[in-house]
Amino acid sequence: MFRKLVKGCLLATACLLPAIATAQSAQSDTVKGIERYRELLADGNPADLWEARGEGLWKETRGSKKASLETCDLGKGPGVVKGAYTELPRYFKDTGRVMDLETRLLHCMVGIQGLDEAAIKRNAFGAGTNRSDMEALVAYVTSESKGIKMKVSIVHPREKESYAMGEKIFFYRGGSHDFACATCHGESDKRIRLQDLPNLLDKKDAQRAYTTWPAYRVSQGELRTFQWRLFDCFRQQRFPALEYGSDASIALTTFLAKNANGAAFNAPALKR
Repeated sequence: MFRKLVKGCLLATACLLPAIATAQSAQSDTVKGIERYRELLADGNPADLWEARGEGLWKETRGSKKASLETCDLGKGPGVVKGAYTELPRYFKDTGRVMDLETRLLHCMVGIQGLDEAAIKRNAFGAGTNRSDMEALVAYVTSESKGIKMKVSIVHPREKESYAMGEKIFFYRGGSHDFACATCHGESDKRIRLQDLPNLLDKKDAQRAYTTWPAYRVSQGELRTFQWRLFDCFRQQRFPALEYGSDASIALTTFLAKNANGAAFNAPALKR
């Protein structure tokens, strides 16, 4: 009886091996197909349109104070955008807090131009004909860092606190599915539907993932920022909605951005 059982198990294994090999081959073909799809779409990235509109918004006089954003300090001096994104998030003395790009832009739009903070937040993520000024500004500023290596600092005590908080959030499990960021992004070779999931604890994966946001999402016909990426991840984890520009969102960004240090920034990019 034992011999028959062993023989049956061996036969079953032998039958499964070709199926496993076929599945692995199909998965490899799918990954290659997606990469080829991205290559074909790479020429003429629609994000260029957001960049152009964002540059116009940066220079345009708007708001109750009738001012442009050309005096906005993103960390490298008033009006300097070249390379600014590669050093964000960072501590800003004038606000006493660590800020990412979107939070800093919001601060400047309110303080320098006199625009309404609540209105900006309500329209932070565009849809259809309802275009977001924030997404356009992010596209412009980040495009000025293309090819420059990430060098996020955690020297200031507040930066250290933000990084540590972001790391805790990354591993925190909760929601109806008991998920954490690490559930999908803490191990290599994971997939969801046809999408490869980067292991954000692996240096190369973290660099490749972070440096390609913001990105134009072909499936949505919109350019999406990193704040949107985190917001949507929280939604998929069944977490409470992530508040736009919150300390939690900035902390998680700090953790992920610091892990991408040393890689050349390559966005706005193109996503499926």
